[in-house]
Amino acid sequence: MAHLDSEVKEECLREDLKFYFMNPCEKYRARHQIPWKLGLQILKIVMVTTQLVRFGLSNQLVVAFKEENTVAFKYLFLKGYSGVDEDNYSCSVYTQEDAYESIFYVINQYHRLKNISLGTVGYGENEENKIGLKVCKQYYKKGTMFPANETLNIDSDIETDCTHLDLQALASPRDWKNTSFFTLEFYRLLQVEISFHLKGIDLQTILSRESPDCYIFQNTIIFDNKAHSGKIKIYFDSDAHIEECKELNISGSVQKNTQYVLVFDAFVIVICSASLILCTRSIVLALSLRKRFLSFFLEKYKRRVCDADQWEFINGWYVLVIISDLMTIIGSILKMEIKVKNLTNYDLCSILLGTSTLLVWVGVIRYLGYFQKYNVLILTMQASLPKVLRFCACAGMIYLGYTFCGWIVLGPYHNKFVALNTVSECLFSLVNGDDMFATFAQIQQKSIMVWLFSRLYLYSFISLFIYMILSLFIALITDSYDTIKKYQQNGFPETDLQEFLKGCSSREEYRAESSAFLSCICCLRRKGSDDHLILTN
Repeated sequence: MAHLDSEVKEECLREDLKFYFMNPCEKYRARHQIPWKLGLQILKIVMVTTQLVRFGLSNQLVVAFKEENTVAFKYLFLKGYSGVDEDNYSCSVYTQEDAYESIFYVINQYHRLKNISLGTVGYGENEENKIGLKVCKQYYKKGTMFPANETLNIDSDIETDCTHLDLQALASPRDWKNTSFFTLEFYRLLQVEISFHLKGIDLQTILSRESPDCYIFQNTIIFDNKAHSGKIKIYFDSDAHIEECKELNISGSVQKNTQYVLVFDAFVIVICSASLILCTRSIVLALSLRKRFLSFFLEKYKRRVCDADQWEFINGWYVLVIISDLMTIIGSILKMEIKVKNLTNYDLCSILLGTSTLLVWVGVIRYLGYFQKYNVLILTMQASLPKVLRFCACAGMIYLGYTFCGWIVLGPYHNKFVALNTVSECLFSLVNGDDMFATFAQIQQKSIMVWLFSRLYLYSFISLFIYMILSLFIALITDSYDTIKKYQQNGFPETDLQEFLKGCSSREEYRAESSAFLSCICCLRRKGSDDHLILTN
């Protein structure tokens, strides 16, 4: 009797395991279990993609408004601005007269803003609740300098003086221009910083049937003379913040459109919550099933199940869906708050929604992976990933060595090597065969030794990474692909779990005629002889 109970227990476990590793349509044919998760994923793909497209179009308007205002401010406040920045700064001056004129030009343009600006901007209050300009200058505390005699006597302590010019003071330019504050000793001067706040309203959102946003632009103009090289670099920075408009009175269908969008976002949250619950439930059931299998295997065969078989119960696709659902729910909540003007963090919301949409579409591969011809990509990636990671760890050491070397030696002579991140980006482009000639040609020939070193550096890096490392990298993936193709032709190596599942003889008893409607949806109506084409995932 005990032996019979043990056989019944073993058969029930085998049947449960076999059913767990079926695909959705096989489960329907076996037990008429409706594939709710499959239907939800299809609906979620459509809704999440629609939501992302709508938010992306709205985000483009926000970014475009900020960038266009920044360009407009540069034309308004920077004298002689050509429309193209010089390296990482906007423009530069080379004489004392030009420096004074550029500083006074900013102040005068600010005073005349309402008469010259084409945009919907006005004066804003700064951190001290004052309207006007704040001008600060930094300089060495004291000192004398005689370059002709190679004599320098200077105190390296830095002092900062600031003054505030309100609209009333700006109305009398002779008074503030003649003050001692604007008498600059350039041999001691480090920088002059002019900061002011402006307010603006983005009206283009009304054309998209959305409520307009109100902006605060924190503008800073810095005249940088730290190098004392005879060239003062002028930096312009505009930091835009969105805030809720104090009073809006818009007639039309803008309000109704906002309500429709909020309802749609709420429906997306409901769909993703249902998907999250179903996938979490599946993982919990899988862990319970794994516990049963481990206990049974240890009791009957007196040994532990290998780690590979234990990981078979953790469905990575469900984990991917759960992460995607969480990101979509959080992103949708942020989007709704942005829509009603309670939040203004477009960047965080776009990252969450964009990444979640990426994961949703990647998850589609799971359902294609049930067929042999479509599953090659997934199996090849799984087989080659450990070897690729170990290979990249070794190659990364060489890559970092070239990165630091290029930054130190070529940084002063080549604009692509001025910072570690730009060096890494340049080398990565070279590995992919991009922009090679320009990288060779742009090196400055001011030092013959550095020029020769740059040739040796670039030729050795390109030869090593393209002809050797990249070829070995591709060979690793090709080897895994060939192995998978052989396994598909001759059969995959069987593990303890697969051998245990082979004992199931009653699978055909579960099969029943499915309705024509679900057969059309599944498109998987196969004969028993075709079951070898199914690869469990």
